[in-house]
Amino acid sequence: MSSNPVAETVASLMPRAKAELAELVAFKSVADFTQFPKSESEAAANWVADALRAEGFVDVALLDTPDGTQSVYGYLPGPEGAKTVLLYAHYDVQPPLDEAGWTTPPFELSERDGRWYGRGAADCKGGVIMHLLALRALKANGGVPVNIKVIAEGSEEQGTGGLERYAEEHPELLEADTIVIGDAGNFRVGLPTVTTTLRGMTLVRVRIDTLAGNLHSGQFGGAAPDALAALIRVLDSLRAEDGSTTVDGLDATGTWDGLEYTEEQFRADAKVLDGVGLIGDGTVADRLWARPAVTVLGIDCPPVVGATPSVHSSARALISLRVPPGVDAAEATKLLQAHLQAHTPWDARVTTEQIGQGQAFRADATSPAYQAMADAMAVAYPGETMQYAGEGGSIPLCNTLAGLYPQAEILLIGLSEPEAQIHAVNESVSPEELERLSVAEALFLRNYAAG
Repeated sequence: MSSNPVAETVASLMPRAKAELAELVAFKSVADFTQFPKSESEAAANWVADALRAEGFVDVALLDTPDGTQSVYGYLPGPEGAKTVLLYAHYDVQPPLDEAGWTTPPFELSERDGRWYGRGAADCKGGVIMHLLALRALKANGGVPVNIKVIAEGSEEQGTGGLERYAEEHPELLEADTIVIGDAGNFRVGLPTVTTTLRGMTLVRVRIDTLAGNLHSGQFGGAAPDALAALIRVLDSLRAEDGSTTVDGLDATGTWDGLEYTEEQFRADAKVLDGVGLIGDGTVADRLWARPAVTVLGIDCPPVVGATPSVHSSARALISLRVPPGVDAAEATKLLQAHLQAHTPWDARVTTEQIGQGQAFRADATSPAYQAMADAMAVAYPGETMQYAGEGGSIPLCNTLAGLYPQAEILLIGLSEPEAQIHAVNESVSPEELERLSVAEALFLRNYAAG
């Protein structure tokens, strides 16, 4: 890779990239303003806007989206008559979870064992830096050969749909010939990968009420209906004996015909404890990329410490349901809510509330942009061939953009390979991956312009 001028430029820019990523990671830009100050997200947005202005972008704007957050937009004009490419990333991050579980502070970029650690280092502040590196490398080697639009979202992790609604209200803003979503990741470090499918998702809050108030478990236990016990039974109904997701009426038999994922590799990537089995049936790829998956994200109930001998009058949970391409997320939401109602025991009162939703996505991997990316990946990753994989997570904006711009080609790349441990403690990014993917993106833009 060192014989390529673009690669040489990116390599020379890596110290600057590390310093900039450290600045960006330092913002506690969690778009849940009940937990983190809104000013932190606003400061991160302004950092991105300033970075775009410094690279010559015009029309740089902080877009106030309907969910109360800001997305950052900028436009870099290319040669007359050039194609337009939209580059996407998001600057908001997941909460750090248990800060005590981090080896180093989550909002301070630190280097350890050849990786850079910090919340958002891979997902997706590193994606912002990747786009900047690619553009700087092209500017230093003949110029950027296409028109560039950049959009950095401010609430992707919350699933509140602010940017999707804004794009629908301003459909001309993000229009492009090709869209590069920098929020996915390679199948493993060193194996260039484009993500061609994303599961959709729905978030549903369920509440069960049985009594006017908690009761003494000695005096009333055994006859009084326990809301927490009812909730546990309802949640258990969402899985078969082998752990497969079972929502009444929702197909769970899909298969994946692309890149395979061995159980041994998955166990290592997921850090499954020795002796603990995997859940579900079919191949790992089937389970991750082609079938629905339910997860109980949280339960409201008394903690063990300080618990009293009570029969509980009320309990609630937050449930995530991931749905594969071909399944409508709105219909899956209805099926999930009906399932929760049907499986609530003892005629307990149950209410459900949808609080988030995003549709699944499937790209057209036969388009010219994919060949341009494959050629670029072959240079950035010598000796490797670009692979096609699915992604169990959701990027709701993808379907919004596909609906608004049906002729646009959409590619998903990024820094969230398994070792990155995104959304978990000790999230990290491989600087080698950041370097190679920045080279690949730069060469892709050049290839695509010439195609």
